[in-house]
This record gives sequence, structure tokens and C-alpha cells, in this order.
Amino acid sequence: MKKTGAWLARYALEQLPISFTFGIPGVHNTELYDELNQSARIQPILVTHEGSGAFAADAVSRTGGGRIGCLVIVPAAGLTRAMSGIGECYLDGIPLLVITGGTRTDVPFGFQLHELDQCKLAEGVTKGAWRVLEHRDIVSTLFEAYRTAVSGTPGPVLVEIPVNLQLLQGPVEALPRFEPSPPEPMPSARDLEAAVGLLAAASHPGVFVGWGAVDVADSVAAIAEMLGAPVSTTLQGLSAFPASHPLHAGMGFSRAAAPAAEQAFEDCDCLLAIGTAFGEIPTGSYGCSVPVDLIHIDISRQAIGRNYPAKVAIVGDARAVAPALRERLEGRKLDCAARRGEMEMRIAVAKQAYREEWRAFQTEAVNPALFFEQLRNALDDRDIVTVDDGNHTFLAAELFEVREPRTFISPTDFNCMGYAIPAAIGAKLANPKRRVASIVGDGAFLMTGLEIVTAATLRLGIVYFVFADGELSQISQGQQIPYNRKPCTVLGDFQLKGVAGATGARFIAIGKNADIAPAIAESFRTAATGQPVIVEVDVDYTKRTRFTQGVVKTVLRRFPLADRARFVARALLRRVTG
Repeated sequence: MKKTGAWLARYALEQLPISFTFGIPGVHNTELYDELNQSARIQPILVTHEGSGAFAADAVSRTGGGRIGCLVIVPAAGLTRAMSGIGECYLDGIPLLVITGGTRTDVPFGFQLHELDQCKLAEGVTKGAWRVLEHRDIVSTLFEAYRTAVSGTPGPVLVEIPVNLQLLQGPVEALPRFEPSPPEPMPSARDLEAAVGLLAAASHPGVFVGWGAVDVADSVAAIAEMLGAPVSTTLQGLSAFPASHPLHAGMGFSRAAAPAAEQAFEDCDCLLAIGTAFGEIPTGSYGCSVPVDLIHIDISRQAIGRNYPAKVAIVGDARAVAPALRERLEGRKLDCAARRGEMEMRIAVAKQAYREEWRAFQTEAVNPALFFEQLRNALDDRDIVTVDDGNHTFLAAELFEVREPRTFISPTDFNCMGYAIPAAIGAKLANPKRRVASIVGDGAFLMTGLEIVTAATLRLGIVYFVFADGELSQISQGQQIPYNRKPCTVLGDFQLKGVAGATGARFIAIGKNADIAPAIAESFRTAATGQPVIVEVDVDYTKRTRFTQGVVKTVLRRFPLADRARFVARALLRRVTG
């Protein structure tokens, strides 16, 4: 039989867990867009920028219940613009299927429009890249790419389909059906027993979980309860363990963590780490103290032992390993009730003291702690929050209680600004019955704020809370502490109300603490009608997060003594002289 490449691509994509594609049509993919427009299963979404499309697709993968985000973009410029979102997926371990058009392979001419070696370009930020040269390979290549994206450590993949293959018919021998990969192998009984032995013998065990454990929160809770162990999460893994659980301590456990987490882990003599690579952010710039008895479980062999040596290393999917470990621990019938009660009390007291410290913060603007309390009260546990990269990210990590898996998503290891606004679009598309709130700094808003046009066009009632202080505050605070200067972090003046009018959103302002509750309620009433809302929050950032304070101290202590003295002396001099 003969089929066009566009038809074959649609045939393949309809067999995969794909509900949406994101991108912009161009001369190299119009035929594929025409096919997708006829699909009963897949909705192609037009975005204003391919980078936003990648972030939206990322959110589908994170919140879509097993679906994978998919990009359909033009070659060259489309790919380079999408690279930020692709890079975020690559470093965060998020599956993403990227399909690009490509230049013609059936003509002798060079210097074609968009002619670029895309596979070479994508090599550093994808798990694999393929350029299809024959019609008969399109379906099998897309299936192989998908399996690569979701197997092992998930990540992005790229498939280039040249425009002539899309437009013209070519021979295909058969139309294969998709067959999923076999499940990941289980860890050995010996490794599981070694882990159980260390945990059972520990006096002060602790549990540290990342995004890799996001689907095993019940097993992690059961393990923590049996051991009477505190649980800390990574930034990306904030939703991997409910903050409402009495053993939840916070994000990280270094000097950059909130007091409850730092105190709960200070005597830790055995650490169970699940689904985390011990990256820079959750370790407070590698400032945490990891015990010798480290049990490290991760799907990536490269992550285990990379930053901290593991006494027991288990390579495997947490979805299989955590329940198996839980079952073996249950067989030990440990009696840790007293330790559990003591730890729960210790965490509760520290959390309450930190909340009271923040509530006592006096300001004529908006106290972040009061904002996050009211937002939590307004949302159901299953509603979704997206955040960006900035000071608000770490305020949310310390002050917002995340209670359900996959309900809080953020850029982490790639740490790219501009994530939250398009990610909220992807999350809302994938979860139309849930409310979606996006929290974004004004600097990050400037990067992708016009993508709210897409939300308005699709009638996606998303509430965008813009923390507005006129600076790139996370960096400006990092400059202010050692330099007493803030070069290139003060933003130009712009009017969020004008942006709301231009994009079809409603505008609401929160100028003081008394405005918080009524404004949040009104914003979600409007969002329920399908209109997006931009809420300008006049936030007061002068009280610094524990994360900012801790990281600055940790990094400074790592400097050679002479350079440390030079930095401290310069900071003191500038504060005295101005």
C-alpha cells in the first residue's frame, strides 16, 4: 500500500497516550497539521512560541495521568526556540515527544530553508534523535522514540520527518500496532534485605524523596510510619509526599531547609533516598550532611552514588521498589511507635514556630505566608499549582502545603524562567475539571506572559498570580547580600493591567493582606467562566527564605579563606559607605 508520511505519523500518534500536540505550523509540517486536525483523539494546540509549547507539553507529561506531552514544530527555528523546554524535560526526567518537519530529501539542492542538522543540535538535550528517510520507517520510529522517552530515566526524544515524506505517498509493507515495553526488572532480594537491615538497625532513620517517588506516596508514608522517620522532599518532588502528613518535614534537610526539616534530620544515621539524584537545589548547594548508611534507590544508575556514596544501591523504578521494600519492612514488625510520636511532635512544634515567625512579619504590602495560607484554603487538594523559577518558588516550597501527588510542578534542575504560565495551560488541558493556579514572578512573567492569549482563546480558566516587586528578586537578593548592589536585576516599568486587557484576561490586584482572601475568591469565580485571570500581588520579599539565606552561607563557606575574607570585607565596606 501507499500512504503519505503525515498520515502514517497520525496513525502512529493515535496509538500512543497523546491527547494534545503543541506548536506552530510552517511550510515543513502543514500536511501533518492537516492530518492532526482530522484526528478524533488528538487536538493540535497553537501556541505563541515554541518554548511555551514545550513547557505546556511538559506539564501534560507531569500531570496527565500517564499521557505524554508532544510537540509538532517547524525545523530549525522551531527547534531552537523549543530548546529551553526540551532542556527542562531532559534534566528533570520528564518524557516528551518532539516531532519536527525537515528539509526535502528528494531534491539535489542545498541551502534549503531551515536546513540544519537537527539531530546533532538536539544530541545534548534528548535521549535520542531520529531522522526518518523512508515512509516504511515512520511508524516504527515513532514507536521506538516513545519507548525511549518513557523507559529508564524518562526524557525528551526527537523525530524529524522530512517534508517530502509528509506530503508524498510512499510504499509501506504493513501498519504495525503499538506494543508497550516490558516492565522494568525488579531489584534483587539481597539488595532489599540489605536496605531493610540498615533501616531496622538505625536509631534515627530519615527518608528523602524526589519526583521519581511521586507515584508511591502511600508506600513512602507506610515506610516512614513503620520507622518513625521524618520525610523530606526535593523541590521537584514536593508532591511526592503529602505536607499534611505529621512526618513531613519540608524541602531538603540542609541549612537551606526550613527549621523543621533541618532539625528533624540533624541526628539522621541512616537515610533512605528514593527517586532523587541529590541535585544542587534540594541539597542546598550540596550543603546537607548525608550519613554513611545511605540507601539510594533510583531508576538512573548514573545518579546513584554520584554526589554521595551509597552503602546500598538499588537501581530500579520506585513504583516497583518502594512497595517491595514496604512489604519486607512490614514483615519485620518493627516497634517504633515512641520514636514516631516524638518525631511528629518535634516536626509539628518547629513548623508552628516557623509559621508564627512568618505571620509576625509586618508589612504594608502582602505577607507571602498569609497569601499561601489563603490560597491553600481556597483550593481543593487535587487542584494544581504551577510555579516558575524565582523567589516565589522557594516561598511556595516553604509556605504552601502540597497534599496530593502531581499537583505541584516547577522547573528544577534546568531551572528555566518562563515555565509557569504555559505549564498551567498544559495542566489545565490535561485536567479540565480541576482548578489550576499559576504563581509567577514579574520577571518570569515578561518571558511568556503573552501565552495567556492561548489560555483565553481556548477558554481555559487559569488564575495567574504575579508576584510583582519590580526585580528579579531571587538573583537581586543573591547580589544584595555579598555585593550591596543589584546590577541588571531591576525591571523596566510595565502595566500588568494592560497585559490583561491585551490578552483577554481579567485583572485583579492584591495590594495588602486584607485583599488576599476576597481577591482569590473572586479570581476563581471568574476562572470558572472560562476566562483567565491575572492577579497582581504586591508582594513583600524583604523577609528572605531559609533557602536563600542557607545557600549564600554554604557557598561562601566553600570559598578559599582569603577569598571569603575579601567578599565579607567588601560587603561590610559597601554597607557602611553605600
